[in-house]
Amino acid sequence: MEYVSPEGLRLDGRRPMEMRQIRGEIGVVDKVDGSAVFEMGITKVIAAVYGPREVQNRSQQMNDRALVRCEYTMANFSTGDRMRKPKGDRRSTEISLVIRQTMEACIMTHLMPRTQIDIFVQVLQADGGTRSACINAATLALSVAGIPMRDLVTSCSAGYLNSTPLLDVNYVEDSAGGADVTLGIMPKLDKVTLLQMDAKLPLDIFENVMQLAIEGCKAVATYIREVLLENTKQLEYRRGT
Repeated sequence: MEYVSPEGLRLDGRRPMEMRQIRGEIGVVDKVDGSAVFEMGITKVIAAVYGPREVQNRSQQMNDRALVRCEYTMANFSTGDRMRKPKGDRRSTEISLVIRQTMEACIMTHLMPRTQIDIFVQVLQADGGTRSACINAATLALSVAGIPMRDLVTSCSAGYLNSTPLLDVNYVEDSAGGADVTLGIMPKLDKVTLLQMDAKLPLDIFENVMQLAIEGCKAVATYIREVLLENTKQLEYRRGT
């Protein structure tokens, strides 16, 4: 199957180095400390954050930092052919751990000892890039909750298919058997918090794909800052300042 046409267009009409349209919205859930929806193309994720709050299980309490927990789920209607799986299946458990470790790297947990921060993310609609969308949604939700962070964490994927590096791969491209790199970074600190790769690549090609993913992460960071700035302006307007 031809995933990049001779004219340089992908199946969904994008150029190889073009991201899907991204959109974020905050404050979408009541009675939580922070919430957000993040979309990458038709992949749509919702995140909710509680905390910092009292640790529910005292045996897990840490005296020097906050306990960060994460739960990832996929709605049964998120894909047309998804089989109903019990809560806590192996894939969901693995992705929950990946998201928790990624977010934990940026949260200033030492400022909130003996507390607990819960991050819940659910995929409402899936078309590839769900891990990246979850991380981006969690970053927005944590920001709204006022959780102190060293930097924003943003994520994007890049692939290598038909001898062409592709930014922000969708489900069809991700399922084609090519290499796929999922990256999470703290752009201002220039630090990597997540790097997952599901196939081998020659070093020079890997560097090109990695750089493409970095540019995608930076573009997401710019957009998230715009969303947060716009929200701040609206709050100031409501308060009459």
